[in-house]
Amino acid sequence: MNDPLTPLNKTLAAGLDHLRHAWGWFVALGVALIILGAICILGEVETTLITVIVLGWFLVIGGVIALVHTFRTRTWSGFFLYLASAVLRLLTGFLLIRWPLVGAVSLTLILATLFIVGGVFRAVGAASLRFPNWGWTAASGVLALVLGVLLLWELPTSSLWFLGLAVGIDLIFEGTGLMTVGFALRRGVLPVR
Repeated sequence: MNDPLTPLNKTLAAGLDHLRHAWGWFVALGVALIILGAICILGEVETTLITVIVLGWFLVIGGVIALVHTFRTRTWSGFFLYLASAVLRLLTGFLLIRWPLVGAVSLTLILATLFIVGGVFRAVGAASLRFPNWGWTAASGVLALVLGVLLLWELPTSSLWFLGLAVGIDLIFEGTGLMTVGFALRRGVLPVR
């Protein structure tokens, strides 16, 4: 009997063989990200400000591109909607770059609100539906709710360190994941099914 996935399995196996030779790069990148994450956590205020400014520049660049696109398609019926969107991106990006501390407070406020609302919905939904292992989802919702309340309680001080801490933790987890993949590739334990 012919297995329809056999060509796919061969392609995946060849790709994994190629990746196995590069396992060291995965580990090296993972270590670099862990070190960078630790630096971000140690300099959380600076990381927060850099994050806000970089986000501002991305919004400005995106706004310029959207503005150019808007005027290239100005005969389209959605011209004014796209124009307003492009101007809003540009303005928001400029404000984040010009006043990064205020931007950090605003972003922290938005994230705290997201944690509170998302946490409540997750906890209540899990408790109501009681799907298998629902307690973990409910606990994560309560944890998000508590984090959101703490961030709001400590505003504006929490806005100085929270974004930098979050970026640092994300980099550490990403680096750990890459190292794990690299060591798994070295041992040849990633199966092809």
